[in-house]
Amino acid sequence: MNLNDLAANVLQQQRSTPDLIADALREAILRGIFQEGQSLRQDEIATQFGVSRIPVREALKQLEAEGLVTLHLNRGAIVSVLTAQEAQEICEIRSALEVKAMQLAIPKFKETDIEKAAVILEATDKATDAGVLAKLNWEFHATLYATAERPRLLAMIKTLHVNCDRYVRVQLVEMDYQERSQKEHYQLLDACQKQDTKAAVRLLKRHIDTAGEQLIAYLQQIAQKR
Repeated sequence: MNLNDLAANVLQQQRSTPDLIADALREAILRGIFQEGQSLRQDEIATQFGVSRIPVREALKQLEAEGLVTLHLNRGAIVSVLTAQEAQEICEIRSALEVKAMQLAIPKFKETDIEKAAVILEATDKATDAGVLAKLNWEFHATLYATAERPRLLAMIKTLHVNCDRYVRVQLVEMDYQERSQKEHYQLLDACQKQDTKAAVRLLKRHIDTAGEQLIAYLQQIAQKR
């Protein structure tokens, strides 16, 4: 899949043009079609989508807010580079926010919430594509947190997940983290089903911290090779 395919897919949807372009560019970054540090030329993107530069500029601003793109006055848009220090901060914030979401959600869990999360884990067991695995990973966590009924909190957590998504895909497939991650997901779901808040919080924090430590080590290795 390339940017042309992504553009064709999103332009069939009934949404605003800047949102559609942002969706395509976001997926292109997460899939590695656009590499970190790569320039994103507004005129070329506008031509590819058959639009003016205005919706492209708005789309890039969306991606800047998500931490995927950096806008420079003279250099234009650049795919952001995530440093080990930034990843550490993101994981620390994730841990605090997701633990809070979990604490709020558990007392409100219904059997249908557990069943929905279980279906996602079953789909994850069968998936092999890095992009699919990353999306299912977010869907599982989002399903658990949604019951907290804190949409702003969930939106903040999602942004943090997007910041790390392209590297999480590498973790899940190339770094053999998927099996461990999935095992931890099942343990977390079991604690949620039992409405054991203490156990769920402990498992979730360890899950985030462990993944964060591995991601930080990976980014440090990349930095040393540059």
